[in-house]
Amino acid sequence: MKAAVFHGAKDIRVEDVAAPAELGVGDVLLKPYWCGICGTDLHEYAMGPIVTPATPHPLNGSVLPQILGHEFSAEVMKVGPGVVGITAGQRVSVMPLLYCGTCYYCRRSLNHLCQSMACVGLSFQWGGIAEFAVVPASHLSVLPDEVSDLQGALVEPGAVAAYGVDTAQVRPGDTVLITGAGPIGALASLYAASIGARVFISELNPTRAALARSLDVGEVLDPSAIDVSAWIKDATEGIGVDAVIECSGNERALQTALTSVRSAGRISQTGLHTRAASIDPMILSEHDITLSGTWCYPVTDWPRIIDLIARGRYPVEKVVSATIAIDDVVEHGFETLLSPTGDQVKVLVNARGK
Repeated sequence: MKAAVFHGAKDIRVEDVAAPAELGVGDVLLKPYWCGICGTDLHEYAMGPIVTPATPHPLNGSVLPQILGHEFSAEVMKVGPGVVGITAGQRVSVMPLLYCGTCYYCRRSLNHLCQSMACVGLSFQWGGIAEFAVVPASHLSVLPDEVSDLQGALVEPGAVAAYGVDTAQVRPGDTVLITGAGPIGALASLYAASIGARVFISELNPTRAALARSLDVGEVLDPSAIDVSAWIKDATEGIGVDAVIECSGNERALQTALTSVRSAGRISQTGLHTRAASIDPMILSEHDITLSGTWCYPVTDWPRIIDLIARGRYPVEKVVSATIAIDDVVEHGFETLLSPTGDQVKVLVNARGK
């Protein structure tokens, strides 16, 4: 079967690999529809291996090379022994986090913090940018008719963004600043608006700023043209926003978050920083600000996110800027997304090759 396989930095090959054979107990054979290219995938391609295992993974023994893809929807082709509640022909979205179930965190229902966590498409035998994949039935959620195949592939990043907003305890009527309008920032903007928040979005990149404006959920600010913190204070009668969702992973944006949020406000660090960032901790103390990190999402969140999408409350499809065939995954996917002059924000791969 055809699959996008990561071998190392700058080395992704669309090649023929052996298709899944027999299914184990509790496993399901899937035929992926759409799979998103995530920021984590881009980091692996540019600088990896980082989270893709160069030595056997402690949870499942997986090792490079790795079939990529953890944001995907699929059709169920066959179910293995012991599977109940999932049948062939159903459309599903995959929750890709794999966990031991027995460590300190798993026993406290914090499975996303599992001490030996793995992930489909990053540290597992299979991934979603392929003609077929095998995943545990327990990690599948059936898509209702109201949710499209494409939307089903966006449940995973949608859950990341929702967790960031929820961690900041955003409520109806709150004012919220989103720093960074990449895929997660754009989704966080949609989710915060669906709650009933007043949304401001700070974005330097013209392509991402244009996408943010197209969402029609709030005002888009250019930090190269204005002092965002001063503008926010003016717009909020000198108080500041109730919450900031920092989605850029950028030091300057984090500093802007600290000076834009009100006293006793909340900042959710949702974007991943690839290098250390400097802040003034005195600001946290003086203004009683809560700065919280987020990692992935609660593994039980799929039904809730799918329901929001189905009811039109969370139009995740709006963040998609391009769809491509699997053969174009490097040139029009990874290379375009990493290019400083690239014109795409969120790219989905048609795993069926069309």
